[in-house]
Amino acid sequence: MTFKEKSASGKKLSLNGDERSHSTQKKQGWEYSASPESTDHIQLRKKYDLFIGGQWVKAAKYFPTINPATEEKIALAAFASNSDVNKAVLSAKRAYEKVWSKVSPKERAKYIFRIARIMQEKAREFAVIESMDGGKPIKESKGIDVPLSIAHFFYYAGWADKLQFAFPGKKFLPVGVVGQIIPWNFPLLMAAWKIAPALACGNTVVIKSAETTPLTLYKLAEVIEEAELPAGVVNIISGAGETGAAIVNHPEVKKIAFTGSTEVGKIILRSIAGTDKKVTLELGGKAANIIFEDAPIDQAIEGIINGIYFNQGHVCCAGSRLLVQESIKDTVVKKLKYRLRSLKVGDPLDKNTDVGAINSKEQLKKIKELVSSGVDEGCTLYQSDCTLPERGFWFRPSFFTNVAQSNRIAREEIFGPVLSIMTFRTPKEAIEKANNTQYGLSAGIWTDKGSKIFKMAGDIKAGVVWSNTFNKFNPASPFGGYKESGFGREGGLHGLKEYLSFNE
Repeated sequence: MTFKEKSASGKKLSLNGDERSHSTQKKQGWEYSASPESTDHIQLRKKYDLFIGGQWVKAAKYFPTINPATEEKIALAAFASNSDVNKAVLSAKRAYEKVWSKVSPKERAKYIFRIARIMQEKAREFAVIESMDGGKPIKESKGIDVPLSIAHFFYYAGWADKLQFAFPGKKFLPVGVVGQIIPWNFPLLMAAWKIAPALACGNTVVIKSAETTPLTLYKLAEVIEEAELPAGVVNIISGAGETGAAIVNHPEVKKIAFTGSTEVGKIILRSIAGTDKKVTLELGGKAANIIFEDAPIDQAIEGIINGIYFNQGHVCCAGSRLLVQESIKDTVVKKLKYRLRSLKVGDPLDKNTDVGAINSKEQLKKIKELVSSGVDEGCTLYQSDCTLPERGFWFRPSFFTNVAQSNRIAREEIFGPVLSIMTFRTPKEAIEKANNTQYGLSAGIWTDKGSKIFKMAGDIKAGVVWSNTFNKFNPASPFGGYKESGFGREGGLHGLKEYLSFNE
């Protein structure tokens, strides 16, 4: 491995080009040489049509998908109209009634298993496209997103012919046509979370990608073609909010699975009120990451890094509120500053990159606006002293101290690499502060006392609570939230239940 020497003088940290009165940081040491992932092996089309009824269908309108690290156009993607959505839903309905509902569970399992195996063969290609289109570091795409996506297909392939053991003594049927809408932060993984259990339960699918990240979903369409899944069982489209609304409001769609913002989740609930549609919503979060004085501090620091700077903070369950026991606050802040200096921000395709590009110009604007509010409200901002690329959408890993519960940065989901640090004295106070939010998606607890972990986990109102770790996922483990973080679960047996209709 080669290295090059780097020596940089301290400089003022900046926010949106304007200098802020932060302490300067000097660093002198070593930096890894660039190690970019090759893109020669990937196959991308210049234009992606809609995938409906097993065919590639042209749309009246297309939009560019942009590489957020370079601001360059990667490809054009179809913008599905209401008419296109109707075609996709009717295709799914025909496939359900004439083909998929008549396929035995054992045969369904074979198709899902085949999809997983082909994804394995194309894993490197999926990872590169995911990083190009979304801005996340290639080591995260290769090490987390793609393997976990494949694992979900394998997991639910195993359940397809064993549903009677999952729900013994109960009579159930598939829901029928399900409409699925996924976000831009984990495009392939969210597609796997939704498509795999839907197929295992015998449903057919119409799924819409986010506007900024359609490419891995269309690459999955190519895999589905290769796996020879019956035409119309999975229909893949892209578009904006109106496309998603057309899916939600279509009378033949019997179940909606949505991952995205709380605001859109509320709109969906209002839209389906009075109908018989099933729905699962995985929405926003403002997770508390709680560190006690008896915690393994160095391990906890890595948990903080993973909790908020993983995927540039574009994570619904990100540990964006750090609650530190007052006696160790100074130690944690000192160690966190030191650790931030080692985070490499830059080219997502560089294997050494820790923090990639912000997904879009619009999201970067939202992050900057919320960070500016924190500065204006008197909170103290610290940012890593790193050089950002001239082109693309970037934001330095940051954290705030002197944060009050009433500050916007402590209440609103920032969806970026920005942490808010607050303190507590007793476990009771930690629980009160952790629960003082409209969200309830996840939480983390760091302590060496097992009894404290169980007590805290029982009192914190969150769907997922990690102990002495953060952001760990498994296909067999359900994931979902409470309050304005949504309802319903994805993953595990709970994820199967959401795609079945029970006759008690």
